[in-house]
Amino acid sequence: MEIKLLVTSCINCKLFEKRVLEAVETKGLYVDIEKVDYISDAIKYGVIYMPALVVNGKVVSSGKVLSTEEISRLIH
Repeated sequence: MEIKLLVTSCINCKLFEKRVLEAVETKGLYVDIEKVDYISDAIKYGVIYMPALVVNGKVVSSGKVLSTEEISRLIH
């Protein structure tokens, strides 16, 4: 599984990143997590609002700070 976090340096993005890491750890998954923090790279995914979560090349969330539980459901 490949996960990309499309984030900036804002407080919401930092919180989102923390929750993604918690969700991965809780599920006991071995995943490749890449942090993408350039807006030009995020636009390639069609993402305008960050934070965003990309799982296996598909944008599954954008513009929301999801809970750890919500993220867990998205990274099955």
